[in-house]
Amino acid sequence: MDLRKFPFCLIFLVLLFFSPIKSMADQPVSSYWFPEGLMEWTPENDPHSVFNKSTVPLKQSESLYQDNDHAHSKAKLSALSALNPHTSGVPSQGGKEFFANTFSYWQYVDLMVYWAGSAGEGIIVPPSADVIDAAHKNGVPILGNIFFPPTVYGGKFAWVEQMLVQNDDGSFPAADKLLEVAEYYGFDGWFINQETEGGTTKTAEKMNDFLDYLQANKREGMHIQWYDSMIDNGRISWQNALTDRNQTFFEKSDSMFLNFWWNSQKNSSEKAKQLGRSEYDLYTGIDVEARGTETNIPWEGIFPEGQKPYTSLGIYRPDWAFKTASSTEEFFEKENLFWVGKNGDPRKTADNGQWKGMAHYFTAKTVINELPFTTNFNTGSGKTFVLDGKTVSSNEWNNRSLQDILPTWRWIRESNGTPLEIDFDWDQPFYGGSSLKISGEISKSNATNFKLYKTNLPIEKDTEISITYKTKFDSPTMKVGVSFQDHPDKFTFFDVKKKSHDRWTSDQLKLKKYEGKTIATISILLENDKKIEDYVMNIGELKIYNKEADKESPATVKHLQSSKQEFQQGIYTNLALNWKDTQENVSRYDIYRILPDGSKEWVGATPNTTYYLSNLKRIGKEKTTKLEVVTVNEHNQRSKPISTSFEWPAYPIPTADFDVKQTVAAPGEEIQFFNKSSEVTEEWEWYFEGGSPETSTEENPIVMYSEEGKYTVRLTAKNSEGKDTVTKEALITISKDAKNITNLALNKIGTVSGRCAASEGAEKATDGIVTNNSKWCSLDKNAWLQLDLRESKHLTKFVLKHAEAGGEPAAFNTKAFSIKVSQDGVHWSDAVAVNDNTLGISEHSIVPVEARYVRLDIIQPTQGGDQATRIYEFEVYGF
Repeated sequence: MDLRKFPFCLIFLVLLFFSPIKSMADQPVSSYWFPEGLMEWTPENDPHSVFNKSTVPLKQSESLYQDNDHAHSKAKLSALSALNPHTSGVPSQGGKEFFANTFSYWQYVDLMVYWAGSAGEGIIVPPSADVIDAAHKNGVPILGNIFFPPTVYGGKFAWVEQMLVQNDDGSFPAADKLLEVAEYYGFDGWFINQETEGGTTKTAEKMNDFLDYLQANKREGMHIQWYDSMIDNGRISWQNALTDRNQTFFEKSDSMFLNFWWNSQKNSSEKAKQLGRSEYDLYTGIDVEARGTETNIPWEGIFPEGQKPYTSLGIYRPDWAFKTASSTEEFFEKENLFWVGKNGDPRKTADNGQWKGMAHYFTAKTVINELPFTTNFNTGSGKTFVLDGKTVSSNEWNNRSLQDILPTWRWIRESNGTPLEIDFDWDQPFYGGSSLKISGEISKSNATNFKLYKTNLPIEKDTEISITYKTKFDSPTMKVGVSFQDHPDKFTFFDVKKKSHDRWTSDQLKLKKYEGKTIATISILLENDKKIEDYVMNIGELKIYNKEADKESPATVKHLQSSKQEFQQGIYTNLALNWKDTQENVSRYDIYRILPDGSKEWVGATPNTTYYLSNLKRIGKEKTTKLEVVTVNEHNQRSKPISTSFEWPAYPIPTADFDVKQTVAAPGEEIQFFNKSSEVTEEWEWYFEGGSPETSTEENPIVMYSEEGKYTVRLTAKNSEGKDTVTKEALITISKDAKNITNLALNKIGTVSGRCAASEGAEKATDGIVTNNSKWCSLDKNAWLQLDLRESKHLTKFVLKHAEAGGEPAAFNTKAFSIKVSQDGVHWSDAVAVNDNTLGISEHSIVPVEARYVRLDIIQPTQGGDQATRIYEFEVYGF
């Protein structure tokens, strides 16, 4: 991509190698490397590697039949999507938030590129395991990303040279390592994006040799996609087409993604054929990151009216739908608009307007071609986790490994009247985190048939359909419809006879009469003789299976073990569970915790044979915690559990600590105190010398001082195991001069260790502006900012406005830093030391100290691996 207009790269970027995380104190994270780190990586020396493996094989997908007259069967679609918001810090096995990028329109994608990488975190990025699982489950190959950034965004040509090192025997060590990574983690190849300036003709020749080597040594089915950037003389020059300057890279790759500045790709199409290649190995790029469905695209330049497409289509950043949404509901609405168009019907896209949706150009594919097929309509995240209608976890979660194959068409609603509505429902799941919700006014005139799934399922003598549903209305009639491959639009309906009575109910429908036929479509029909205005029904599960096979329960896990256990504060633990694969049609493994009252709590799931539990909290003062692992098969049947237990350490006494909003105030001014004692604290005893009140048992009391002076504060933290006391002498200063406290740093221009760009120097940290990207940014490993206040002042508080305050992700907030003060700029004393900040704005009150110079030292610039310091404002208060 032309990164001169590419906001993703404003992540800015360190020029130093970032080592893989060696500690397992936090949950495992997905891999990312610079070339040096890639060459050092092995599964054995990376403690996170086993958690980053996908175990889901790539399913075969097929189109079967077209959904509308506009869709093209030969053109393909490649999506370059940021499926996680950052390169670093991506959980290996799902996260703890409901709102996550659970991309769900796999049926229109032929090739997914896991878009990630930055010069501050790493430029070689394999997909996270849960994304590989979801892609493979839906029949979509997924590629890792190799991103050589432009120098203006921190790129180093040395990285290109490191990747192209060749041994005397002709081998490329980096290529071998790329293939090893893809094989071990289980994904399908690499996208190569070389945009770092500095190359020569020799560089281009070496890159061609590198591509040749990849092709000669990759396993069958692996894909290498090249991006239209570097040309035959090694320079960066986006061609926006297949030309003489970039054709050699195309010839040595499986496909090429073309840049965005084009009007027609007719010539590219012709040139591909002249080279003996399919024109559909070219993916014409469109950039939708900024404007999404408002992006102006010359569609005729790819899809000429009445002709076959010139090339395939490449979409850059369809994650626009997630990035611009504020809720899961809005995200799914925007995805529907992007992929299907405003009419919301993939058969009726011609009058969608300028943005017709991808369903206009591409036929939905399906992987539903063998029994059993089971779906609970899980989108891959939830507000809770539910098992057979019972809530077994009240915590939010996301894990794309658990995403079901979702309805092929969203939505096709056939009715002679105003059709009922249908959508996902995250408030009424039956199994997992979501279900389908059908709602609206139902009457005799608006019976609605919802076409849900395109399939290619053979019916055998004992094949059945099971449907699980819930409604408080007994009168409407529900039917399950199936069509067959010989007549995909002609439905046979089966009555669902059991009544729900506002509880989850299942009914089984026999298909024996149609043995030998192949199911093409599955639908649900609702009709009613009388009018109901606010009708609601949830569909929690749909299964098609052979009855005899459904009787086979999955095997119990064997050899369950726990390892790598670490305790924090006596009430949190991290530990890894691992077990032996049962190798019998396993869909996933569920992990449960047995609570002190004997009930079970779901704590996670994975298709892998290892799972990491991070920050598992002790319940009360329990001494032992029991964990269970249950095998779940494709029928949603569960095995008998296997369990393991661990012992907690002795329950800890508290550690007392507190903070204060301000240390200097005027007589009569209220001061807020904040308890920061350890979590096991049960009682607080405060003593405020000279304060009103003088004592308090509140957690965060407010105190007033009437007389000028300096006052001591003491806090005792207690629990049943003991107590701890902290005393801060002369912490509070009460003075009439407090009215003169101002931000002494405002418009004082300091000195810095370095800057990311000319416009991001020291002056931006003290200009009083937090908007419009007004920040000090540094790529230095040990970045620092020093201020001269021009005269000695009584300093009372520091305020730092980090990345989030300026509108950037919270992951870029400074995590660890220190502030020192000095009278002469030579001899320094410590004023503030912070190791675990997560806030966008952090305030640090201190006992007043006289100083002229202030120095901010950055220890860890972000929450993860990105090494760019971002300080939008550094405020120094005093008088």
